[in-house]
Amino acid sequence: MSRTALRICPLCEATCGLTLTVEGTRVTGARGDRDDVFSKGFICPKGASFGAVDGDPDRLRTPLVRKDGELREATWGEAFDAVAAGVRGVVERYGPHSVGVVLGNPNVHTVAGGLYPPVLLAGLGTRSVFTASTVDQMPKHVSSGLLFGDANAIPVPDLDHTDHLLLIGANPLESNGSLCTAPDFPGKLKALKARGGTLTVIDPRRTRTAKLADRHIAIRPGTDALLLAAMAYTLFEEGLVDLGELAPHVMGVEELRDAVRDFTPEAVTAACDVEAPLIRTLARELAGAPTAAVYGRIGSCTVPYGTLGSWLVDVLNILTGNLDRPGGALFPQAATDRTPRPAGPSHGFALGRWHSRVSGHPEAKGELPLSALAEEIDTATAEGEPIRALITAAANPVLSAPDGDRLDKALDGLDFMVSIDPYLNETTRHADVVLPPPPPSQSAHHDFAFNTLAVRNQVRYTRPAVPLEPGRMAEAEIFARLILAATGMHGADPSAVDDLVVGQTLGKAVKEPWSPVHGRDPKELAGLLTGENGPERRIDMMLRLGPYGDGFGVRPDGLSLEELLAHPHGIDLGPLRSRLPQPLKTRSGKVELLPQPIAEDLPRLRRSLTELPAGLVLVGRRHLRSNNSWMHNVPALTGGTNRCTLHIHPEDAERLGVRDGDAVRVKGAGGEVTAPAEVTDGVRRGVVSLPHGWGHDRPGTRLSHAATDPGVNVNQLLDGSLLDPLSGNAVLNGVPIEIMAQL
Repeated sequence: MSRTALRICPLCEATCGLTLTVEGTRVTGARGDRDDVFSKGFICPKGASFGAVDGDPDRLRTPLVRKDGELREATWGEAFDAVAAGVRGVVERYGPHSVGVVLGNPNVHTVAGGLYPPVLLAGLGTRSVFTASTVDQMPKHVSSGLLFGDANAIPVPDLDHTDHLLLIGANPLESNGSLCTAPDFPGKLKALKARGGTLTVIDPRRTRTAKLADRHIAIRPGTDALLLAAMAYTLFEEGLVDLGELAPHVMGVEELRDAVRDFTPEAVTAACDVEAPLIRTLARELAGAPTAAVYGRIGSCTVPYGTLGSWLVDVLNILTGNLDRPGGALFPQAATDRTPRPAGPSHGFALGRWHSRVSGHPEAKGELPLSALAEEIDTATAEGEPIRALITAAANPVLSAPDGDRLDKALDGLDFMVSIDPYLNETTRHADVVLPPPPPSQSAHHDFAFNTLAVRNQVRYTRPAVPLEPGRMAEAEIFARLILAATGMHGADPSAVDDLVVGQTLGKAVKEPWSPVHGRDPKELAGLLTGENGPERRIDMMLRLGPYGDGFGVRPDGLSLEELLAHPHGIDLGPLRSRLPQPLKTRSGKVELLPQPIAEDLPRLRRSLTELPAGLVLVGRRHLRSNNSWMHNVPALTGGTNRCTLHIHPEDAERLGVRDGDAVRVKGAGGEVTAPAEVTDGVRRGVVSLPHGWGHDRPGTRLSHAATDPGVNVNQLLDGSLLDPLSGNAVLNGVPIEIMAQL
């Protein structure tokens, strides 16, 4: 007999509500939840395939422990015994920084991944921290930190109300949106046009999003910052700067005017391959629209000037008065955010508090570049111990980081490695212990990170749709036991981890004068928490302390877990609203328009005005039925347009003697790959495109479907030396390559 259950989709950043059909303990269908307060029934192919993702037969069901060189099934007790011995042995002999931690993108899609990694990092005390952010979005975190004092204060476009939207390096019709959580992004763009608004897309590819646009500009890859700087110049030159109500909250306008004086439209035209009159038109339209928003994403982040480009996106929003106003770009307010503190000067944001051991890369947001992971393992220096033990959680850097071949070899040289992962993939095949979390149907869901980026304030929580299968361990308990094993507390009750966090959080809250629980007894407050387990108690605490919370009884109509559970389709908290100056945490208490690290990096951008590529350059691309390397093992989400092919313009193909379907060798600084050519005018001349996340052809994995059509690892074309210096983000787009037709 079948039943239905609600579940928030964890497969991309749109966070759509699903209604699952469940037969026994198996998910047999998924459709959009029409009553969901945020997604209102929207669903994409990934969400529709939830059952297939959930029931993938290659998902690991029990822990694996390496014995006599082979990974074998083991008990949970044996697995955590091995973790305690392996990690603690390295820490005690070589120190905490000799343990590296790699956190992959899926961590932000689970409750446990949102709650426990910070506790693990604090307990280990390691500075050897790497995440997917430095092959993706770190430039936006750094630019936000420098502008606003908080690396997580990222403004998002008010899609439902804007009159003019400029997208640069973004393809939300394929990605469903990123750093901008918006179910039915395509529908929101169509609604923008239907109400008479304007959509402009700047992208070297004619993507599905570009086809929808009123104007598509096929810019030369990697020159986004130059184009945006020229637009800023034009706003100053033509007297179009108007901060409006932002003016009291912004400093550095005149300094910025001077800083962009060399980036005239005429000066950047050759580099961008965009005519000067068109650049001026873009600036005038942006300034002249009743409301407008500029939104940049991965294409403008994963380039040599990613932080400068990310900064300039917000500079344009500020100069036109569109930051922090409805219809422009606003700061969301998540229900689990910390209690808002009074506006005023704060601690600010710092870069380079420590550096990587081998190449001296500065940390950003507490992280080192993922591109540097291999050298931090395989290279000895006098500056401290290399990484000798590695903890990975939902990460596959052999495919996602540059030069996977080098990292593949480096992982074999570790003293110990443990992975939390449902698959034996290209990275976890090196682990000494693999700890598999249950499938998503057996886990609760709340979006901590994505609600801080949502285009409408709302809060939703779904409990597991299916009971935890016998022999499985909840992901929260896996993380808690890993933390205890890695920090010298092996064998303690895993609830101690949640109790520690609750005690520390409430102990701090009662000392904050602006907190609703100021002066109260933290132990009494802890006793008031509800929930079936530690994660639920922590969510209850965060909700009650948060901006909409009940303050532990201070505001009876406020949020709590109990209130949220009474609304299974979520609670709508209203449209985004103006919040400045409260989100600002700069030392001045204002938006610091020209931070010193940005000013010091602008000469590098000026030099790029004359550094034109001599040959072909590479860009990546996204597929709607894929998310990085996650889903290539699900038959329903592969095939069709979701293929690992090399897009090449017809004129380039003819010049090089390449025909559609030919096997083509692509060579870069890190190596070469061979992929089938797909001749298309969907890319501009001089540009070729390969998708990210493929290359499932290494031995020792258990990805049976992915192995039938493995594709190639585009990141093998990179040697890891190209980074955006401010953020440490890998340069993945606009990379010089050579191609040769196979004989």
